[in-house]
Amino acid sequence: MVNERRLRSFVKESRQRFEDLLGQMVEVPSISMDSSHAGDMRRMADLARQYLAGMNAKVQVIETGGYPIVSGGWFAGAEYPTVTIYNHLDVQPAQEPEWKQAPFAFKNENGMYRGRGATDDKGPALTAMFAARYAIEQGWPLNIRFLWELEEEIGSPHFAAGLKNRDAIPRPDSVVVSDTIWIAKGRPAVPYGLRGLLGARLILRTGEKDAHSGVTGGAARNPLAELMEVANTCIDAKTGKVKIPGFYDEVVEPTINEIKNFLRSGFEVRRFKKVHGFRSLRVQDPAEVMRRIWASPTFEVHGLSGGYHGRGVKTVVPGHAELKISMRLVPSQVPESVFALLKKHVAKVNPDVKVQREGMLHPFKGDFAGPYVDCVKRAVRAGFDNDPAFVREGGSIGAVVTMQKTWKVPILFIGLSLPEHGYHAPNEYYDWGQASGGMKTFAHYFSGLAKMEKV
Repeated sequence: MVNERRLRSFVKESRQRFEDLLGQMVEVPSISMDSSHAGDMRRMADLARQYLAGMNAKVQVIETGGYPIVSGGWFAGAEYPTVTIYNHLDVQPAQEPEWKQAPFAFKNENGMYRGRGATDDKGPALTAMFAARYAIEQGWPLNIRFLWELEEEIGSPHFAAGLKNRDAIPRPDSVVVSDTIWIAKGRPAVPYGLRGLLGARLILRTGEKDAHSGVTGGAARNPLAELMEVANTCIDAKTGKVKIPGFYDEVVEPTINEIKNFLRSGFEVRRFKKVHGFRSLRVQDPAEVMRRIWASPTFEVHGLSGGYHGRGVKTVVPGHAELKISMRLVPSQVPESVFALLKKHVAKVNPDVKVQREGMLHPFKGDFAGPYVDCVKRAVRAGFDNDPAFVREGGSIGAVVTMQKTWKVPILFIGLSLPEHGYHAPNEYYDWGQASGGMKTFAHYFSGLAKMEKV
């Protein structure tokens, strides 16, 4: 049983220390996709190790062949259940001109914690860590471990290799992932599914160099135009429907019960447009918008390069072009199979186009019923005075599928970020309201797990 008065006191007394540690973390530019920050990645791992060790956890920095994994925790006894909490400590680049401050200069504005990585995912990681400290101090019969990755933002290429070190990363009885976003402030959301991801580059070279359009135009092939034609055969830009033959064959549509849960989440199209800065959407019906962003596959064009990109117009026919695309996938789509469909389709439309795969993550779908789910429900209500909605997440977390395949244990989600916090966006922040409520939520969750039998 959780002593609410004692827990509230602990959370209040932890605030200054929490803010100090988060500030130190944010000011380490742990950008995994930029090799020039390799030293910062090591610094981030060592800082994380220090944090856990400072709370008397047994901790190791595990080599993976890429950036390391930090694994550590507290062992109460082999007869007690073990929970592993997963977070990542690498961050997205922060080069957008819209930043109103230096992105890696932490600012605390009366409980609003600004800086790259504050909400994705350093703030939630520390929130869970402080709650774990409380649970350990209470002597609850539970083994609590943390698994902090440093390659999530690049698709977790070495995570599976790290999990092979079973002495340093033992198999738990369950996993909690804290790296997801609520629907809105005051409306907790617990995902039970993630979309997969398949990225690719479509490359076409038709000449050795750019040529003068006045001299060669009409006879010369234009690779930019040809790649736009290929894109047009892959997707209906107005409706979003993917036109690649066989693309939807393995898609499992959400059930009526799932859609009802989506609708109970408090999702609002108006707020969705405002948060993301959209002027218009392809559809307006809330149920259809949620189905599209959480439970349907997509084809997106991210960039087209080649030719002239300066001011004005330079009349050249480019010699090469490149189209950057990705597809979000849903259960039961298999990325390898979808990539084969893409290659076959592109070859039929334009056999000169080379299709190069750039990253691949499988989709994930867990349960939204059972004792662990019930435990999450009770914990979220205790932490935030509101029942959570069970939804799917439109993004991808590669480590989740790896843990599912390796350990075959229940994987739950307790996300703490809000849409306005700015995942992957300029002016990212986290806030004390989510951190304090998150500490209470995790403390109640640990208390609930301690009452469950070991698997």
